[in-house]
Amino acid sequence: MLGTESDQAHLTATEAFCSSLIEPGSIYAFLAEHRRELFPDERFRHLYPSTTGRPSIPASRVLAVMVLQVLEGLSDTEATEQVRYNLRWKYALGLDLEDPGFHPTVLTYWRRRIATSETPRLIGELVAEVIGATGVLKGKTKRVVDSTVLADAVATQDTMTQLVAQINRVRRLIPELREIPLSPAIDYTRAKPAIDYRDEEAVVRTVSALVADATAHLAHAEKLASLTEPQTEALGLLGLVAGQDVECVDAKEGRWRIARRVATDRVISTVDPDARHVHKSRARAIDGYKGHVAVEPDSGIVTAATITKGTVPDAAVASELLRDEDGPRTVYGDSAYATSEVSNELAARGHDEVIKPRPLAMAVPGGFTIDDFVVEEGWVSCPQGHRVPISAKGRASFVKHCTGCPLRDRCTRSKRGRVLTFTPATWHAISQRAHFGDPAVRLDYQRTRPNVERIHAQLKRKLSGARLRYLGLVRNRLHFELLCATWNLKVLLRLGLTRVGGGWVLAT
Repeated sequence: MLGTESDQAHLTATEAFCSSLIEPGSIYAFLAEHRRELFPDERFRHLYPSTTGRPSIPASRVLAVMVLQVLEGLSDTEATEQVRYNLRWKYALGLDLEDPGFHPTVLTYWRRRIATSETPRLIGELVAEVIGATGVLKGKTKRVVDSTVLADAVATQDTMTQLVAQINRVRRLIPELREIPLSPAIDYTRAKPAIDYRDEEAVVRTVSALVADATAHLAHAEKLASLTEPQTEALGLLGLVAGQDVECVDAKEGRWRIARRVATDRVISTVDPDARHVHKSRARAIDGYKGHVAVEPDSGIVTAATITKGTVPDAAVASELLRDEDGPRTVYGDSAYATSEVSNELAARGHDEVIKPRPLAMAVPGGFTIDDFVVEEGWVSCPQGHRVPISAKGRASFVKHCTGCPLRDRCTRSKRGRVLTFTPATWHAISQRAHFGDPAVRLDYQRTRPNVERIHAQLKRKLSGARLRYLGLVRNRLHFELLCATWNLKVLLRLGLTRVGGGWVLAT
């Protein structure tokens, strides 16, 4: 059953001895006075539907611990040590001086309950209610959307390591598979086969043996009458890692090798199957997740936050970040959001956009781009002045004009000549570049969008060098949203958040 805080005062209460030591306006003073209004126990009643049994730690205290834990970047063990020994934490939680606190697994248990409940975003929603009550966002119509890379908590595994680990895992989970003989060429007691990896033939033999073992286990599992969800997930992951990185050398002999390419959505670890290779730029590659935020740039309030796999495009998340906006907004974003789909969604919801266009591709380095061609009323003119019509299919061919043209070397490398193709995405990009070409628009973008980078930097400081602590999308999403909710509390406290007459108000 859900435990609740008692109003009964104790002689050894930390508040009675240490209140003069706590800085007014600090997060500790705020939680000491308002944690029960911020995180009402009743809002978490659905997590403990039973009315019998031993009472849990009160929700208001557990959530206050989570806020302080995120704020100070602590592990569960470190956080519970603070509850036991740190006077500021005891004061914030309303505990007695001699209160021993609780075991670190309590935090694990609560996170799992929240993450798997019907309200996994309840913590952020409660803070959002405070933001709404203060009116801090009233009249502020700008929103900046952006993403950042968050490193995962696991080591990236190569193909052989993943296959060995996952074959061992399915044999542990499914006793019937233990009767399948394993290849004598593989030592499954080692994390990775001990071979000379410079010997290509040895690598092929080892990969072939691993794929054969994986295939045998998957084939045998198909004959089993029923499987539990963890067993099914383990088999699915085995099938995935057995096929994503290998290619057939000889089908008749069953010879396989490591593929000369990287799978688009490659699983990089069997320990955390949701982690991915992330490429924010060609020069920067990190393994992990993407953290996405929408920010009100003037106040610094994070209005929406989520985490996705690292391979999810930024543009695919823009709609979700703006889903709860209750009116027209001006949305700022970098070129990752410069797609016709994003523009159409924003327009359909009545939003304006200030989005940086994507860089123009050049057919010849240093040569002409599509913007050097003049488009008007179904016709297009090239830099040399030749004018051709745009066909019904959106093609404009300059082939007959390219022969002998003095500008050809700067225009195209094609033997036939330059041909332009106008698709809906092309027209959208042309329109977006024209809009962004306005000096006033560019200045607005340059003054507004960089604010989100500062917020990303502040959030990452609480992630131990931008490295996540948990495994899987669900748990990391809960942690990231809690991190953003805590950031919002800090912003509100800086603005003088308090309660007057039963309502949340700002002093400034």
